[in-house]
Amino acid sequence: MSARILVVEDEEKLARFVELELKHEGYEVRTQGSGRAALAEALAGTYDLILLDIMLPELNGLEVLRRLNKEKPTPVILLTARDAVMDKVSGLDAGAVDYVTKPFAIEELLARIRVALKLHPVNAPGGASGNAPAPVSEGQLLWGPLILDIPRHRVTMDGHEISLTNREFLMLQTLLENTDIVLSRDTLLEKVCGYEYVGETNVIDVYIRYLRSKIDDVFSVKMIRTVRGVGYVINAWES
Repeated sequence: MSARILVVEDEEKLARFVELELKHEGYEVRTQGSGRAALAEALAGTYDLILLDIMLPELNGLEVLRRLNKEKPTPVILLTARDAVMDKVSGLDAGAVDYVTKPFAIEELLARIRVALKLHPVNAPGGASGNAPAPVSEGQLLWGPLILDIPRHRVTMDGHEISLTNREFLMLQTLLENTDIVLSRDTLLEKVCGYEYVGETNVIDVYIRYLRSKIDDVFSVKMIRTVRGVGYVINAWES
């Protein structure tokens, strides 16, 4: 079954161009030109991926993304002319899985879409593999009292839910799937972002800091360990 993609873009010519290119690649595509209409469409429909412009009438893309993430974990790639590092961090922190600046080559966008669909399958059962800890049940990763539930996009510690952005969730999932293996910043960028990041790798440090503030600091644990000069690791739980 073809992946279903919602294109949210108020520039009609660009929206039509992207729509035709995606349909040529075999995707099922719908388009919306305003933030409110896009949010309603995204919540009512079932989409594998959303291409979301930031500068939209009625409701901007970041607000659409924030509201959508409260209801369902549909992967979102932001499309925007803003290319400052902080704009990218804001978009990713809001829950986007990728960020493409305009003007873009359609080949690059298609590649980003393929990676996003592979890394963030909406209907995939998830689960552990390789060096992953034994799952509690299908699609769950366990670290002591912490449970990361992939299908439900939910993390709990001792029954207390931990609110994570999509990026933070993927970072934690990647580390848990590689327990006792030190992952470099470059590896984490590739695994979590899905492409070779052009810029400073300290964006990984930012998200690790966010995770620690929500897990380590709140629950008085030492979950994520820094290996100086190498990267980060989550060691197997020791009771």
